[in-house]
Amino acid sequence: MRQLTLDLPRRTALGRSDFFVSDSNATAVGWIDRWPAWPCRTIMLHGAAGCGKTHIAHLWCERASAVLVDGATLGEEEVARLVSEPAPCIAIDDADRACELVLLHLYNACLENNGSLLMAARRAPASWTIALDDLRSRLRAAVAIEIGPPDDALLGAVLVKHFADRQLRVGPELVLFLARHIERSFAVVAEIADRLDAVSLREGRAITVPLARELLAQRDHQ
Repeated sequence: MRQLTLDLPRRTALGRSDFFVSDSNATAVGWIDRWPAWPCRTIMLHGAAGCGKTHIAHLWCERASAVLVDGATLGEEEVARLVSEPAPCIAIDDADRACELVLLHLYNACLENNGSLLMAARRAPASWTIALDDLRSRLRAAVAIEIGPPDDALLGAVLVKHFADRQLRVGPELVLFLARHIERSFAVVAEIADRLDAVSLREGRAITVPLARELLAQRDHQ
């Protein structure tokens, strides 16, 4: 009997129990756990796409009752609203995509009101091209924490999480196979999970090692 495959909506798990701590992200998680006893009021998380920056930002928002905003769409009106309360706690995802002047205003207003600011970006502020001298000096004075590439344990855990987010059941032999045969990249993990999900839906096949082997062979020849 053929199993009916449904294209169910994806649910991204962002709780503490869904996050796997390893050597590559332990420092970042440690800083989240230290709040509010930060030696400074601004923390910058940076790392490759898919490394867990947004998840860690969500963990801090839960701990600090903070608000998470998108740097790419951040505007002056939102800044005014965010800093209207005393001691605001604000997390900015894709902070390197924010308007420099808006980001400077938010930074200054947040600290003037005894708030805390967590920013996430793919690169450390020292490597950003920043036109405003005041913003450059402030960001480079922030504590910058890198989230490194995944080790074996973290790569396997991220694979499991991607499949779980897509409501897919896979066996440990598949996770082990993929961990041994794909690049050590969070972005590649997400890509492989997406492609396996799509093939499974299209062809009505279970996600197994043979299917993964076929997909990787096709990917190598593209």
